[in-house]
Amino acid sequence: MLVVCIGMLCRTKKLITREGIDTLKKVAVNICLPAVLFRAFANTSYGIQDLLIPLAMFGVCALAWYLGRIGARLLRMRSRFIPFLTTGFEAGMLGYALFEMLYGAEQVEQFARIDLGQVLFVFTLYKVLLGLSGGQKADRKALIRDMAASPIIVAILAGVALGATGLYQKDFMRGVSGVLNECAGLVAAPTSVLILLCIGYDLVLRDIPWRETLRAAALRVAVMLPLCCAFLLALRLLYPAHTMHRAIYVMFILPPPFVLPVFADDARQRTFVSAVLSVSALIAIAGFCALAFLRL
Repeated sequence: MLVVCIGMLCRTKKLITREGIDTLKKVAVNICLPAVLFRAFANTSYGIQDLLIPLAMFGVCALAWYLGRIGARLLRMRSRFIPFLTTGFEAGMLGYALFEMLYGAEQVEQFARIDLGQVLFVFTLYKVLLGLSGGQKADRKALIRDMAASPIIVAILAGVALGATGLYQKDFMRGVSGVLNECAGLVAAPTSVLILLCIGYDLVLRDIPWRETLRAAALRVAVMLPLCCAFLLALRLLYPAHTMHRAIYVMFILPPPFVLPVFADDARQRTFVSAVLSVSALIAIAGFCALAFLRL
């Protein structure tokens, strides 16, 4: 919370320009975060549950979109972005920072396992549905290009390839993997501070249309709460000895993907979507404080 407040102070006192904060975001997302993800997935042990959990998370995200669509109709919320505000998680720009601060870098691999399913959802079905809702045709080639050009996807694929094949743990790779871990740790170290600083900078509470925003944020909470409980219950029934409940708690308190305003049709829609993301980020930080206080 302190770093978020520093970010807000940097904006109000003009200590950092908008161009400066955008650069910091690029550094965090394109350099620091891929190092976090590579190290997490490369050091993960893989079994059948490591395939089922991402698939289940993909399904949860798709169901959340559908429930958001139903909720928008029932509540007569007109924005086409409502279903997209009730699904997806901003793990990259917020989730890893919160999880690592609360539970330590050595447990990040648990969060990464949960994140894999929602990353696949956001980079595939989420983008397709966004385009279709705006009247665009699905472009498979553009989708593949976006995935291939994403440092996050490249880092995940490289980490999974090394971890799943067992190469990273082989005796002849011990020296190389040790060096890679140290280098990745060095690059990943500033991730949390950079991300929270950027989030604080972007929190402009005076511009929020409160009535519409709170309804959309409340709908997301109403969708996520039962899905979180159902996911926890299903995981406990399938894998009674699992220790991933902390990763699930953090994932389900996160706001929707921060990239969403880019797809907004006009200034009013961009303001609305950005406002919902800001309020959802505050809810996530409040949830983080609750988890820290309760020591869950």
